[in-house]
Amino acid sequence: MAAKIAGANGRLTMQRSRIYVATLWLGMTLVGSNAWTQTVPACDSTPQPAFCSAARGARAEGWAAQSRSEVVAQHGMVVTSQPLAAQAGLQILMRGGNAIDAAVATAAVLSVVEPMMVGVGGDLFAIIYVAKERKIYVLNASGTAPTGATIEHFNELGYHWDPNNWGPTSGMSMYGILPVTVPGAVWGWQEVLRRFGKLSFKQVLEPAVQYAQNGFPVSERIANDWHLPNALPLRGCCTEPDPDSIRTWYVNGDSPKLGTIFKNVDLAHTFRLLQARGADEFYKGSIAKAIVAKSKALGGTMTLGDLATYHGEWVEAARTKYRGYDVIELPPPAQAWAANEMLNILQACVPQWVPGKTLASLGPTNPEYWHLLVEAKKLAYADLYQYNADPDFVSVPLDRLLSESYAASLCAKVDPSRASTPGPTGDFSMHGDTIVLSTADGEGNMVAWVNSNAAAFGSGITVPGFGFVLHNRGALFTLNPTGPNAIQPHKRPFNTLSAGFLLRNGEPLMTVTLMGGDMQAQGHAQMLVDVIDLGANVQAAADIARFRHSQVPNVLSLETPLYDLVGEKLAAMGHSVRSINGADVGGVQSIMVVPEASSDKRDLRGATQAVGGYYRAGSDFRKDGQAVGW
Repeated sequence: MAAKIAGANGRLTMQRSRIYVATLWLGMTLVGSNAWTQTVPACDSTPQPAFCSAARGARAEGWAAQSRSEVVAQHGMVVTSQPLAAQAGLQILMRGGNAIDAAVATAAVLSVVEPMMVGVGGDLFAIIYVAKERKIYVLNASGTAPTGATIEHFNELGYHWDPNNWGPTSGMSMYGILPVTVPGAVWGWQEVLRRFGKLSFKQVLEPAVQYAQNGFPVSERIANDWHLPNALPLRGCCTEPDPDSIRTWYVNGDSPKLGTIFKNVDLAHTFRLLQARGADEFYKGSIAKAIVAKSKALGGTMTLGDLATYHGEWVEAARTKYRGYDVIELPPPAQAWAANEMLNILQACVPQWVPGKTLASLGPTNPEYWHLLVEAKKLAYADLYQYNADPDFVSVPLDRLLSESYAASLCAKVDPSRASTPGPTGDFSMHGDTIVLSTADGEGNMVAWVNSNAAAFGSGITVPGFGFVLHNRGALFTLNPTGPNAIQPHKRPFNTLSAGFLLRNGEPLMTVTLMGGDMQAQGHAQMLVDVIDLGANVQAAADIARFRHSQVPNVLSLETPLYDLVGEKLAAMGHSVRSINGADVGGVQSIMVVPEASSDKRDLRGATQAVGGYYRAGSDFRKDGQAVGW
């Protein structure tokens, strides 16, 4: 009898899946058949629409500056930077998938609707909390340098270490084929499904297939980001775009505008191959052959063997305790562990820097508060730039760097009233374009996920016939032969990608995700201070103004409202301050769990619901994001 019931339930699930896919396809077909391009001008256009001078309305409750309330839901949650992707992940949850299935589905749709930020040709890291095991798992699916990627080869092509840049990227070409490493994302997608998912690759990729095949309307924010980098030639790169990229990503030779229905049938083809044959098709089949053919045509050194032998790793997290909370971050070669060190420094040193005061008592209207955060960031990033590299090739002394005693030893390096200089001033700043997402389900599983092309549209190189760009993560190597992050075949570069997790008394509390180059680790620390020290809710923590400090040029960037509040006083303390908009401070997409003691909570499908309480989520207003739950 049980077998008959299970079989009936399985058939019902399959029927529901077919209905869902058919409905999704029909809806997008109808939209596509009546496509039109929105011509309403934006506020950066000339002439400017009259509404752009209007005053912003006032909230009815809570913090007046908060963009919206947290989203709260009991049975599951998906939070990311684009509504269609968030809703695709939610549909996966509602069809019986878990948080891991929803994360892959969401990332795949983001590869269609935010293609400059993420794709199958990029990198992936994830932190996964598995409720039934009450355990954290950390995935590193970042790429390795191809055969032939040596300092000598780069020097022969005219690329040399720049002593004015003592950080990552020194001497490297930023775009083109040279910074392309083996993409890890597809391996990672399949691996998390294999180990923890409930649904198949075919099921979770179907929403992405439909959006790629039938199209989606481009939003104002995404249209703003839709610009290809130059990627050619090999020597003296980069002055010209890749023609395959122009054909794939532009419409009539130009980037799509607000309301354009954009389709990528080549990417739909790629997804269908993955549905049918899995990751082997990407690393050993027709996709691998196309990647290598494109690379060779442009003078790259990647081989079929580089792709066929690729694999990611399950690794141990970087951990620290901050004010009684366990902070979990990615270990090297990711930069995320610098957030741990920054928090350690604040915890050890704030009582010495401002005796009798705390970050909360100083408060975020006080320039001294921001000065201390920035100085702690400088110390953490000094170690990040000195030591961070692939731990399979060099020893990174993480235990020492994240110890309480080491943090305390750094306190004397900071003048509580004067800005420091972290090193010789150079001309480098580290930008990046990435997606982050968070998912949670009714069983209590939670995922913090970061997936990226590295820069916007990655290397600028598109694989013809398959509709995706190759990332340029290898640009974060250095050509300094004595540095731990020096380029070398099959080595992983310094990686800006960051994903974090917050535990309280060993129980999951919050995913920590914020995208955007070297903003990520310093942004994680700021967000955690907002929540832990200042008592912000998840949405408020996403909305609070942030700083971004660039280590090599030693420039402190403040969002305009924050600059107007404290910029002049921070400049008087010796900081080189500038005003920026929200594009430079990343986007938060995070979930907090509020558990409830219960012996038998059941979700809407009748399955036991381990959470018993509810989820709270915040999505950054600086992006197109959305938190959705059920």
